[in-house]
Amino acid sequence: MSNNYTRIAIVTGATSGIGEATARKLVASGFGVVGSGRNAAKLAELEQELGAAFCGVAGDAADPAVIGQLFTSAYSHFGKPADIVVANAGRGLGGSVKDADLTQFADVVNINITGTLALLQKAAQDMLAWQQPAYPKSAADIVIVGSVVGRNVSPFSAVYGSTKFAVHALAEGLRREVGPKGIRVSLVEPGIVLSGFQAAANYSDEMVQGFEDRWGPLLIGDDVANAIHYIVTQPPHVHISDIMIRPTRQDYP
Repeated sequence: MSNNYTRIAIVTGATSGIGEATARKLVASGFGVVGSGRNAAKLAELEQELGAAFCGVAGDAADPAVIGQLFTSAYSHFGKPADIVVANAGRGLGGSVKDADLTQFADVVNINITGTLALLQKAAQDMLAWQQPAYPKSAADIVIVGSVVGRNVSPFSAVYGSTKFAVHALAEGLRREVGPKGIRVSLVEPGIVLSGFQAAANYSDEMVQGFEDRWGPLLIGDDVANAIHYIVTQPPHVHISDIMIRPTRQDYP
């Protein structure tokens, strides 16, 4: 246990891509981080590499017990509650409305919507307990990773995009609810980011190469982590509510 960290962050989906890059960025900035993921071995590697500044919680990000453990671990490991929650865990699903494999849709909904909603609810309830009297001396941040396809309908990923439209609605509803009480709710909407996301979504190598040919160089996790870091390092009275970040050549979606 240590009180030497500037802030304490929870980051879901911390074992790859945007989540891992965000965890690393926040640790490098002097924050303590509790990260979750299904890959227990990767979490153990991060604990060894990043030291006491990182604590891993293995399990499904949509599991209420795992969500609860994230907040418990923040306090038990760092001695104070998490004042940053980054809702990043999720998965994709390639295919259009006509062609998407709907046998996978329930799992996508559970991770992208149900799990995210449970995390947002827990974060808001915990933060309200201490942030209202503390504002504006301290900041409290809930950052949700959405997608450009949660704002612009994409024919090749409309089914996945529908889950991100839902997440965007939750982000805006929560912002209006708790923003006046001193809790910042920020939505980050990335375009194409090269990560393990494409393989998990069953995007073909040809499709990914097509993205690179049309829009490359594509984003990497660090690019989105930089945006998240910018959001959470603003003074408590400054609320960056929405950032869309694309590769320079990506015109649509």
